[in-house]
Amino acid sequence: MPGPDDTTAYAVVVPTLGRPSLGTCLRALAETSGPRPSRVVLVDDRPDPTGTLAAAVPPSLRARTMVVHGGGRGPAAARNTGWRAAGDLPWIVFLDDDVVPGPTWGDDLALDLTAATGWTAAVTARIEVPLPADRRPTDWERNTAGLAGARWITADMACRRVALEAVGGFDERFRRAFREDADLALRMRDAGWDLTEGRRITTHPVRPAGRWISVRLQAGNADDVLMTRLHGRDWWRRADAPRGRLRAHLAVTGTGLAALGCAVLGRRRAAAACAAAWLAGTAEFALARILPGPRTRDEIATMAATSVLIPPAATWHWLRGRVAYRATPPYARHGTGEPAPAPRPVARERLRS
Repeated sequence: MPGPDDTTAYAVVVPTLGRPSLGTCLRALAETSGPRPSRVVLVDDRPDPTGTLAAAVPPSLRARTMVVHGGGRGPAAARNTGWRAAGDLPWIVFLDDDVVPGPTWGDDLALDLTAATGWTAAVTARIEVPLPADRRPTDWERNTAGLAGARWITADMACRRVALEAVGGFDERFRRAFREDADLALRMRDAGWDLTEGRRITTHPVRPAGRWISVRLQAGNADDVLMTRLHGRDWWRRADAPRGRLRAHLAVTGTGLAALGCAVLGRRRAAAACAAAWLAGTAEFALARILPGPRTRDEIATMAATSVLIPPAATWHWLRGRVAYRATPPYARHGTGEPAPAPRPVARERLRS
């Protein structure tokens, strides 16, 4: 355990798939003012790594950088691999490989860690998402901009090592970059730790994405089911997370299936009524996504196509989660009105050292 003069020493852990943005992230880290990380751990989470990540590491960071392999098990598992390989430094700063630390990031991080109390488990950064100034943002750009308002986001989160040890790190059942941060935050708070927002600023550029990205993101509905199993039905409120449109997606999908079923049974009036309800729900969803955007031909076509596919995709992943996690026990008691358990004595003792 570091001595009293090392209480703000930290390691940086970056899970990566080897994207070009990794070099930009590390160069910004190398150029920032303030104390440097004692260690940088790159977790290569490609299932079959080809080539090396060394070329992305600036010369000033190479002596303190190590690369470990994550095995392609997802960002939660990769972060666990990274912080456990980082040695016994008191703080672990998790960065995504597509963020850009600000020019005074190191100085601001030092202030964040110095201001942390003995029971502060994590200090998040302030995330900024640059959007185009000459037009309205697309649906994908607005989705990314939502990260700026996310309460506990591991795109840039400094975690106390003893707190990570106390709660067992990230839950590796979260295989995507979704909800694993909220899960960790809730478990830390349930264990009696505090989580705070810091002053350092990190930019999260909008990365390129394909036309069907919004459909693929519906896989997160299965993770929401896991969150409910683990943390109870009130986890949305406790994590300050938006509820999304799942209920509307279920209703739209239900009317679509009902229309098909009635048509097969020859019940034309019922089929027409259900089809009209499906069309109205789909049109409302598409317009809600089109109107705030740039309204270009390509964006309108993408929104129209994906607005048809998103409700059944969301329903499918929600049902998949209900089946996959039907026997998952909760982490702790919820809704009983009982106080959260205090941190374990070992955490108290180690914090005094």
